[in-house]
Amino acid sequence: MARSSSSLLALFSLLLLFLSPSLAADPDMLQDICVADLTSTVKVNGFVCKADVTADDFFFKGLATPGATNNTYGSLVTAANVEKIPGLNTLGVSMSRVDIAPGGLNPPHTHPRATEIVFVLEGTLDVGFITTANKFVAKTISAGDVFVFPRGLVHFQKNNGNKPASAIAAFNSQLPGTQSIALTLFTATPPVPDNVLTKAFQIGTKEAEKIKSRLAPKK
Repeated sequence: MARSSSSLLALFSLLLLFLSPSLAADPDMLQDICVADLTSTVKVNGFVCKADVTADDFFFKGLATPGATNNTYGSLVTAANVEKIPGLNTLGVSMSRVDIAPGGLNPPHTHPRATEIVFVLEGTLDVGFITTANKFVAKTISAGDVFVFPRGLVHFQKNNGNKPASAIAAFNSQLPGTQSIALTLFTATPPVPDNVLTKAFQIGTKEAEKIKSRLAPKK
């Protein structure tokens, strides 16, 4: 009986080993490079490859300088994904720079296609995520520290210090996607019905409309 159990465990382990590539955030690459043709109208799971490739397709210097944080949330995320670096197509990685002013917030959001790992460049951040069991996992991290946000879970970064903070975030997806909870629900096009928002958040219609007006993009 023990030998049978051991054999089943070994078989199960092998199955997990062979199936593990399918658990990656992005599909495995099938060639050395596939630089994205961002002008193509062909729709695939990713981007079609372009023929003429240059070194600039793999280069981006947009993370070198702090982003402007003079906005409603006091934060700015500068993405270095396949839309900025076409050479990332099929490689399954990307990065972002997060700049947060004193008192600023990178508001609760999710990345549906990637796990995120952040490295603090300067300052101190209060960070946290919420599991599907509604458990809140939080920590204060400073320059040199690393923190992980599991794929798809709601998370945030808050600067409660008196000086600017910044971090570099890495993702296991060429285009992780970002859904800001508040913006997604209150500024969708076409709009989410008020009776859904009022019921979900236990607020009145006037309150829902006030939130929409405050979150609406500035024209």
